[in-house]
Amino acid sequence: MDTNRRRLLISLGYGAVSVATLGALGTAGERPPTARTEPGRTPPPGLAANDEIQVAGTTQLPPAPLTPPVLDPSRQADPSTVFDVVFSGGRVMDPATGFDAVMNVGVLGDAVAYIGPESLQGATVYDVPGHVVAPGFIDILSYRPNPFGVWLKVADGVTTNLGMHGINNYANAYFGRFTDAVPVNFGGAFHQQFHRGLLGVPPDREMSAAQLAEFERIADKQLGDGFAGVAFSPEYAPGTSRAEILAIAAHALDQNGVLFFHARYSDNQAPGTNAEAIAEVLDIARATGLAVHVSHLTSTGGTFTMAETLATLEQARAEGIDVTACIYPYDFWATRLGSFRFAGDWQGRYGLDFSDLQIGGTDIRLTSDTFAAAQADNKLVAALGSIPSAEVDLAMQTPWIMVGSDAIAEPDGNNHPRAAGTFARTLGVYVRERGLITLMDALAKITILPARRVERMLPQVARKGRMQIGADADITVFDPTTIADRATVEAPATASVGISHVLVNGVAVMEQGSLRQDRLPGRALRT
Repeated sequence: MDTNRRRLLISLGYGAVSVATLGALGTAGERPPTARTEPGRTPPPGLAANDEIQVAGTTQLPPAPLTPPVLDPSRQADPSTVFDVVFSGGRVMDPATGFDAVMNVGVLGDAVAYIGPESLQGATVYDVPGHVVAPGFIDILSYRPNPFGVWLKVADGVTTNLGMHGINNYANAYFGRFTDAVPVNFGGAFHQQFHRGLLGVPPDREMSAAQLAEFERIADKQLGDGFAGVAFSPEYAPGTSRAEILAIAAHALDQNGVLFFHARYSDNQAPGTNAEAIAEVLDIARATGLAVHVSHLTSTGGTFTMAETLATLEQARAEGIDVTACIYPYDFWATRLGSFRFAGDWQGRYGLDFSDLQIGGTDIRLTSDTFAAAQADNKLVAALGSIPSAEVDLAMQTPWIMVGSDAIAEPDGNNHPRAAGTFARTLGVYVRERGLITLMDALAKITILPARRVERMLPQVARKGRMQIGADADITVFDPTTIADRATVEAPATASVGISHVLVNGVAVMEQGSLRQDRLPGRALRT
C-alpha cells in the first residue's frame, strides 16, 4: 500500500507540472479545441468557415462560424416550411465547427432542416430558452442495448450506443435482435475475447495454428456481417499472443477498421506494466497501419501513470500514429470477480483491500471471509478509490480524449453507476461545478470525437455527432444549470436529471423530461 501511494504521488506531481504542456502537445499543426480563433477572423487557407479539420482521428476546430453550419444543402428547408419538430430559442452548439448561438431549429423527417433566427412553425414546437440544443450523445464504449439499460442511456442523453468494447454475439443475431426494437442507434465491434472463448480456448492459453485459422474465418465472417473493427481484451484473455492480434486485425483492413484495446496491464508493477501495455498497442498500430483506440484509459493502461502514459501517446500521435483513447468520469473501476484482474496479488497491484470492494447495486463491502463466495458468484464489484481523481482530471483535459461509459445497466442491478450517469456527470461535474473544461469541449468529447473515430467504418455516422443543417436529427436538449448524474454504487440504475428532450432520427424518445417508451426509432449501424 505504501509503495503504491508513493508511486501515485510521484505520478500526480509529474501530472500537475505537465498538464498545461500535455494540453498543448499534439500532431503538428493541431490546436487544442479550446484554442479557437476569435469569431470573424479569417479561416486558414483552403478552409471554409464551417469546415472541419481532421487530424489523426480527432476534430480540430476552425474559427467559430458566424452562420449556422450546413452539412448537406439538399436537406435544407426554407424557414416558411411547417416542420415536424421545432426547438425554439435554445442555445445551438455544434462542437464540430464551434458554432454557438441562440437559434431556432427545424426538423423534417430524420434530418435537421433549418437552423437560424427566423420564427418557425411546426407540428410539434418545444420552447427551450436557457437550454442547450446539442448533437445527440454518442457512447463509444457501451454494450448491447438491452431493453432495461438502454432507457437509462436515453435519460443520460445518448442517441447512439456503440459496443466498441466488443459484442458478445454473432453479428447477424445481434443486429436481428435489436433492429426495430430499441430507441437508440446501435452497433459494435467484433469481440476477440468472447469469440476465442467460443472456440474453447482457455483465456490463459495461446491458440494452436488450427484454432487460429478457424478464428480468422470467424472474424472475417463477422466483420463482413456488420461488426465494425475488432475489440481486443488481452488483460482478460492473457493467452492472447501478438500473432493472434495481428492475424485477426488483418481482417479489419477492408473496412478501414479501428482496433479497440482493453490493454494487457492496468498497473505499474513489474512484471507487466502500463508502459508495456501501451507499447504493445502502439506496436500493433505500427505493424498493421490501422487506427487504435485505448479503452477506459484511467482504469487500464494509465492508472498511477497517467502523465507518463499520455506523454507516450502524444509522442505517438506526433509521429503520425492514429491513436485515441476514452475515459469515464469516475474515480473507481468495476469488473467481475471471476476475471483475471483478480488473479494473483490484486491487492498489491492496485493498492486495494477487501473492504474497498463493494458489490454493485448493494451497500455490501467484501471481507476476507466473504470474498470467495462473491467470486464464485462472479459478482461485479466497484473498486472504490482505485483511480486517482487527479488522473481523471488530467485525461479529461486532454483534447483528443473522448468519454465513453464502458457499461450499460442490466436488470439484475449489479452495475456500476457509469451505466446511467456518465454523460450528465461529465457536463454537470467537470463543466459546471468544477470548470475543468468548457462546455463546448465537453460536448466534443461525447459527440464529434466518437463520431470521427468510427465513421470511416460506419459511414452512417458521418451525419451524426453534429448540430448542422443536413445532419441526422439525433438531438439532445439539456439545461446546463441543472444537468446532473444521480446514479450511485448502491443505486446504479438511477436516471440522470436535467435533460429535457432527446430525438433519435427525428423521433422524440424523451419529451419534457419523460421517456417515450412506445417509440423505437433506433437504427442499426453496420459496416
